[in-house]
Amino acid sequence: MESLEIKPLTAPPHATIRVPGSKSITNRALVLGALQSWYQRFDLTGALRSEDTELMAQALGKLGFHVDVRWPDVQFNPHGSNRPVPASTADLFVGNSGTSMRFLTALCALGQGRYRLDGVARMRERPMHDLLAALNCAGIRAYSEANNGCPPVVIEAGDQWTEPGATIRGDISSQFVSALLMIGPFVPLFHRDMTWMLRLEGPLVSHPYVEMTKAMMHAWGATWREDNGLFIFAACESMASFGIAAPYHVEPDASAASYFWAAAAITGGEMRVEGITTKSIQGDVRFVEILEDMGGQVVRGQSGITVQGAPLHGIDVDMNDISDTVMTLGAVACFAEGPTTIRNVAHIRHKETDRLAALATELRRVGAGVDEFADGLTIHPRPLHGAEIETYNDHRMAMSMALIGLKVPGIIIKNPGCVAKTYPRFWEDLERLRA
Repeated sequence: MESLEIKPLTAPPHATIRVPGSKSITNRALVLGALQSWYQRFDLTGALRSEDTELMAQALGKLGFHVDVRWPDVQFNPHGSNRPVPASTADLFVGNSGTSMRFLTALCALGQGRYRLDGVARMRERPMHDLLAALNCAGIRAYSEANNGCPPVVIEAGDQWTEPGATIRGDISSQFVSALLMIGPFVPLFHRDMTWMLRLEGPLVSHPYVEMTKAMMHAWGATWREDNGLFIFAACESMASFGIAAPYHVEPDASAASYFWAAAAITGGEMRVEGITTKSIQGDVRFVEILEDMGGQVVRGQSGITVQGAPLHGIDVDMNDISDTVMTLGAVACFAEGPTTIRNVAHIRHKETDRLAALATELRRVGAGVDEFADGLTIHPRPLHGAEIETYNDHRMAMSMALIGLKVPGIIIKNPGCVAKTYPRFWEDLERLRA
């Protein structure tokens, strides 16, 4: 469809829903599972089938991994190569999947050959310089074809892990850090000292995603020493127990859940999302705390979290650690009493679109007042009206702005199909709120 009109609800929803598996967990599990398949079979269950995860799985196949995809189950069988990455050459297309681009760039550095990674036009604008610089620092030849620090990127790998470590800035993208951490247990195998160190420099954005990576690596049995931003991998320690025998199950996506928790807050209804609890390894589960701070009621259960709508008030919040839910909060803020200020999220200007500028533009389009500054926004609630919403081919813009349409007539989402990037059945699930 070229566009989709969101019809306002006739009554507050009271529903239970289970959102699909986490994209962030799925793509990390695919990389870790591929690494395990150097010598051992791996099974993944509950994996998210979406544009991003399909691109990741396809790319791993082109890299020579024996991947059998039967969504939501994925199986890797041992490939028998003498390197962690079987193929000696590959031309990979990752669309606009940031996790795929960053994780695969690091993964290819464990291969022996030449690998090229490219994506859509927007991906060619997304920064890669710091990850490439870190790989070069470690002795790998990694460069941007256009010499602008953005894709297409080329990795020429072999036995060049000549340096004992690398340094990566933490304030550009947590995905850079996660990418290097996941290959960390394997790097010492190619280094003469059999030890490799990754140093994190400066503050870290979206740190819960790095914590997610570390939690999953622990589940795989990976070990390292950590000291004040320094990660030390030793081959005898890192590889001894790497691998997971039982199938690894993917949690439901907390970022996706945020839209339904927000729907309850906006409409005064009640939404329970199954399968996500406070024990989740996903940082975005903290979004319910923000709704609670605004006046919403939250019930935390052993098998799910429920949000009950109530009169909302504006807040001032640092969202650096859960920046994927900034757009969701932007929609909620339109229905609060008083302004809401979102801070410390400058890095989301380098996502699928410049999310701060795009969100400000679309909220103004429906009548909200918005002050945009370098690292955030202040949203001033005003009477809202219908409008055609530009989505910038950004799945989060489409899903977040659709929430406004649950109360405001005339909200039309252009290019609704962009939600396929992470949540292909979103519109079907949103329609369930009318039941």
